[in-house]
Amino acid sequence: MSGSSRPLRLTGETPSREQEVWDMRVNRAWLGLVILMMPTLLVAVDMTALLLALPHLSADLGATNVQQLWISDSYGFMVAGLVITMGTLGDRIGRRRLLMVGAAAFAVLSVVAAFAVSPLMLIVARALLGVAGATLAPSTLALITNMFGDQRQRGQAIAVWATCQFTGGALGPVFAGFLLQHFWWGSVFLVAVPAMVLLLLVGPVLLPEFRSEQAGRLDLGSVGLSLAAVLLMVYGLKQLTVESVPVAPLVALVVGAVIGWLFVRRQLRLETPLLDLRLFRNRPFTAVLVALVFAGIVMAGTGLMVTQYLQSVLGFSPFASAMLFAPMGLASAAGTMAAPVLTRRMKRTTAIAGGLLVSALGSLLLVGVHGANALPMVMIGIAVLALGTGPLFALGTGLVVGSVPQARAGSAASMSETGNYFGGSLGFALIGAVAAVVYRSRMDGTSDSLANAVAASQHLPTSQGAILLQNAREAFTTSLHVTGVVAAVIFAGLTVLILAMRPATRTAPAALPDYEATRS
Repeated sequence: MSGSSRPLRLTGETPSREQEVWDMRVNRAWLGLVILMMPTLLVAVDMTALLLALPHLSADLGATNVQQLWISDSYGFMVAGLVITMGTLGDRIGRRRLLMVGAAAFAVLSVVAAFAVSPLMLIVARALLGVAGATLAPSTLALITNMFGDQRQRGQAIAVWATCQFTGGALGPVFAGFLLQHFWWGSVFLVAVPAMVLLLLVGPVLLPEFRSEQAGRLDLGSVGLSLAAVLLMVYGLKQLTVESVPVAPLVALVVGAVIGWLFVRRQLRLETPLLDLRLFRNRPFTAVLVALVFAGIVMAGTGLMVTQYLQSVLGFSPFASAMLFAPMGLASAAGTMAAPVLTRRMKRTTAIAGGLLVSALGSLLLVGVHGANALPMVMIGIAVLALGTGPLFALGTGLVVGSVPQARAGSAASMSETGNYFGGSLGFALIGAVAAVVYRSRMDGTSDSLANAVAASQHLPTSQGAILLQNAREAFTTSLHVTGVVAAVIFAGLTVLILAMRPATRTAPAALPDYEATRS
């Protein structure tokens, strides 16, 4: 019996033993998905919830500006640097085993972070949380490929998985704001503990174990090279737009690129590489990864511009801005959940391309943001933009992990996650740089940023300060309009790329009985 062949029975017929076994296995798979949703949701929440907690914990611990940057960035840096290693490691030692180890470490380190007594202690705890967090995303996505042999059910499960990521990211600041109104800042970290404990208790019963029979030893040299290359490049991209003389970020990017080149050469020579670069020979795999990176660029860059616009131009508080920005994440979640339904009426590539076209139209709505209708226009624009990306993130991720054998699903999942992280970092750097050039040209060199204009206006006479603020806000609004045009062009280009992509060859999915056989 194949994983896509469900036993049939007539109405009123007594269920056969085969039918009962099928139903039990399918139910176990969906219950296992519920368990996998918890770490996926919480990791996404943890990435964004700290934004509101940072002022509170910084005041309590006495963190300097530099320490605040490390508190906020150390987690993301370690996740981005180790996700490739963890994805491949899960293929070799067992995906469920790696998930359990990561969940246990995440729970313990969350307690340590919650009760940190110094900035250094919190920075170290956040960095180690990033190491643990790097095990969760590739492990959960790779396990889904084992748990769901039926292609349609697998697509639905991946859509749920992607929805958890977007929902967690959207609700993180809102959830943190609620907690900070009633508890101390450490509560933001403690919410992950009960869910991780439940995963540790129920996971061994509901989740299958899987490891590749062709797994070799873990090449520590490759681990070091990948970690160094990713950390340097992510650091360089993040710092490129915040330093007035970006010498250090540029040096970091160059050194990271050189180390990345050495990493690639090493992988091509190894018999069992840390990252199987042969996956890039698959055209759909490569095309979708490119689309995921560029969509991440647009989403992150647009998000950066819109949040600044809400606060610095329209004057909303950080918490109110988080509430107004939530429709972007929620619309992405809605788009991912709708993606499997679309595939019943059209091809996956058509659904992805159609969604990207919708995102292009949503981006163009940002060009009309001005005057009294600015707030509704910006909210509708980001919602439509994000809604259209849903099929790409759901179906595209499914294409990535479905284009490779199950033995390499962890490696493919880690590459998908790495693409997302690089897309986000590139979005802040590239879109931020374009917006900065437009802003400075509109201000004729009198102001480098809207934040500096706000600060300078406070030291000027009232009338001059008001004029400076008015000009600065109009210049920033123009930057948002240009961002919308750039985003529309990128989405249009991705639409052409996806339509030109050759569909992946469908291979017979693994038999569902293997799910039972791999449980240990």
